[in-house]
Amino acid sequence: MAGRSPLDDPQNAAFAWGRYKRLMKGMGLVTALTVTAVLGWLYFENGFVSIHFFIAWGLGIGVMMMLTAALMGLVFLSNGTGHDEAIDDRMGDEAKDIW
Repeated sequence: MAGRSPLDDPQNAAFAWGRYKRLMKGMGLVTALTVTAVLGWLYFENGFVSIHFFIAWGLGIGVMMMLTAALMGLVFLSNGTGHDEAIDDRMGDEAKDIW
């Protein structure tokens, strides 16, 4: 049976999720600035091509950056709180022999 996760404690969970939300807000700002800069550069280089061109570029860059930030943020949350250490490693050192 797996051990208790530190995220089971409401205070630890609130702190960890608060940090995750701050990370996502910061990355939202960085993403908005990056999308604005790229769209400005595209307009400078190509002029006004089509509104669909700019929408596609903006959505592509924005979704990619926010998805990357969300997934990496979850990795940091899991590792930083000790949640990863709460697993039950039944293979132990046997798994190292396989690889």
